[in-house]
Amino acid sequence: MNKGARSLGLLSLEDGLPPGSFPPTPPPGSIVDPAIYDDFPIITETVVGAWANVVIRGDPSLEPACIAAARRLVERGAIAISADCGFFMRHQAAVAAAVNVPVAMSSLLLVPTLLRQLPRPAKLAVLTADSTHCGEDLLGIADPADRARVVIGGIEGGKHLRNALMRPPIPTDVAVTEKEVSACIGQLRAAHPQIAALLFECTGFPSVTPAIRRSTGVPIYDITDLCRLTLASVV
Repeated sequence: MNKGARSLGLLSLEDGLPPGSFPPTPPPGSIVDPAIYDDFPIITETVVGAWANVVIRGDPSLEPACIAAARRLVERGAIAISADCGFFMRHQAAVAAAVNVPVAMSSLLLVPTLLRQLPRPAKLAVLTADSTHCGEDLLGIADPADRARVVIGGIEGGKHLRNALMRPPIPTDVAVTEKEVSACIGQLRAAHPQIAALLFECTGFPSVTPAIRRSTGVPIYDITDLCRLTLASVV
């Protein structure tokens, strides 16, 4: 396969669309919006069998498909690789070992760094689509004292996650996502007033990041920040 333009490569969830059809137009600010990467080209490869519910709960058998998709992206010109679901974090090490470009599969890679940006009493809140499956194995923290500074909240039970779990998945209105994420943040901040920064695990959240930054006044990091950082290191 001939290489194309130097691109950001994304491992993609299964979308259930017929061959040759086009996915719904993503909202501005989403992980596949080229405008947020200075119009840097984005290419995608579907990970065979990677339905949202499978990736969220974790399935080691997906690893070969993740590696194969990543290698196809590199062959097509990807100079950095990420993914369109933060729970692909489980396959970070395997994919990074399989290709010769930087790999940043999930914003969860930022957890240890963000803790060190904050004063010791402060806490980091991780916002996820499903907190019931965002366990210790995904946080990359060994120190119990550091782990105590991370609080996790999710929007499981809401419309955003229900739509994402459909086959094929159904797009969720940005206003609905913003409402669900804002409500979760409000609950977390009420229970943990020491929260000083937020990290969005879900790749469906970046389209609401600017609005929630304005409404909360709290620093917020998401997968697009990590992708921009990674691209800046190699472009």
